[in-house]
Amino acid sequence: MKIAMLGTRGVPASYSGFETCVEELGSRLVARGHEVTVYCRSHHITYDQPTYKGMRLVKLPTIANKYLDTIVHSFISSLHGLAQGYDISLYFIAGNSLVTWIPRLAGQKSLLNVDGLDWKREKWPPMAKRYIQFAERMSTVLPNAIITDSRVVQRYYEQEYGARSTYIAYGADLPRRDPGETLARFGLEPRRYVLFVGRLVPENCAHHLVTAWRALDTDMSCVVVGDASYAEAYKAELRALAGDDPRIIFTGYVFGDGYQELGSNAYAFVETSGVGGTHPALVEAMSLGNCVVAHNTPENLETIGDAGLWYNGRAGAESLAPVLRTLLDAPPLVAAYRRRAAERAAAVYSWQAVTDAYEALFRRILR
Repeated sequence: MKIAMLGTRGVPASYSGFETCVEELGSRLVARGHEVTVYCRSHHITYDQPTYKGMRLVKLPTIANKYLDTIVHSFISSLHGLAQGYDISLYFIAGNSLVTWIPRLAGQKSLLNVDGLDWKREKWPPMAKRYIQFAERMSTVLPNAIITDSRVVQRYYEQEYGARSTYIAYGADLPRRDPGETLARFGLEPRRYVLFVGRLVPENCAHHLVTAWRALDTDMSCVVVGDASYAEAYKAELRALAGDDPRIIFTGYVFGDGYQELGSNAYAFVETSGVGGTHPALVEAMSLGNCVVAHNTPENLETIGDAGLWYNGRAGAESLAPVLRTLLDAPPLVAAYRRRAAERAAAVYSWQAVTDAYEALFRRILR
């Protein structure tokens, strides 16, 4: 099959879970003999080769603006794709639904992975929220099929719109890494830090962890990995909450081997996000054998099953702190949850199984 992937920043992955999904899925589809083209934003992807892991890269411009960046690039990419003879055009993010009809003009099948309920994110002003809700509704009309990576989100689309979606989980097959340069760079010791990974935006609730850590009497570290565009006020708020506490370490973005090294050697991983579908960082932490603690959103609880712990996100740090205290005092409990998380990730969240599911969906849609 000839497959295009649109709607993300592109590859090599260096921003979020969608880019990672494109890289992992696209490279595996190539290995199975398919032709894969990934549309990249020219202001974001600096990689200068025409292909990456067998995927053809098409870099196109956009308007580098918080509200226009994604949809303008997806529109331009869709027009470019009309003459390319793709069998499948796979889009990501519900906000792109309004351009998913374009490939159909050329007889291409258009699919959309809608992710979570993006309009719940605090970063969006009222007008943007209304657009995203409209785009969400249009995602049930304009593409040939929609994909959800969470059963919770799948049920939402059924109940809200009477729309059927195909459930395909997010994958995680990360190799574990021994302590090395990354731990040394941040002054960390194996199993002596708790880890958060995510964009530093209000709805990801990293302030729950920072505030909870300030209340704990421990000499372990709290490592906050991530950054965000257009979120300077929130990042300043986080640093103010941390104050001069040397135990709280902000690393900025860390990708690739460094990210895997941090995930492989943490004492525990905390997923504080209150919005979204399946969070890639949470699934990846489980695959690396972390004891995980999650904000009790339905999507997070679905992801961890009985292989992790949770805290009440409404109460925030007040609920998270005692959970962390219990784990700090009970290394055998942490070890038990590490095993359970790794087993669940291997059984449920495998990139090979994810690729099987996408490939089967593509063939079914083409028939």
